[in-house]
Amino acid sequence: MNDGNGEMTNQDKPVFEAELTPYRSLGMKGFKVLFLIAGLMSLVHVFVFMLMGAWPVVFFFGLDYALLLGAFWLNYRAARAREEVLVSRTDVRVRKFTPAGQMTEHNFNPFWARFNIARHSEIGIVSMNISDRRRATDIGMFLNRDDRESFAKAFSGALATVKRR
Repeated sequence: MNDGNGEMTNQDKPVFEAELTPYRSLGMKGFKVLFLIAGLMSLVHVFVFMLMGAWPVVFFFGLDYALLLGAFWLNYRAARAREEVLVSRTDVRVRKFTPAGQMTEHNFNPFWARFNIARHSEIGIVSMNISDRRRATDIGMFLNRDDRESFAKAFSGALATVKRR
């Protein structure tokens, strides 16, 4: 909400904001190096098999390289998914962005919102969701174990802070 001057009121200021993104261990530089090495190895093998007269094998090396490139392309495309989580005194908002850029927004009243965590004894947190009386949405499904733990601690603390005020 805005006061008469277009400013946010204290109730609307976020207590907690997080942008959740999938972790990718291989950056763009590593990706280029990997594909340079894979391409050079394929070319060496193609050359050897061509000298041996086994020219049909050349097509399989090309197919392998194309499939590897396609798998990494799909992986990096999936990494464009993200979630924005915001907690204020008047709203708990979760915005989910697909890899294609489509956004869905889920809003919850912070006083009715419940943060549910499912744990496994060996793995830790396996799922997290926010729910109220009518609906629920999963959050952070693509996070690794350590990130799920730290997010769960920070988010539950923020939700408890808002409910105490």
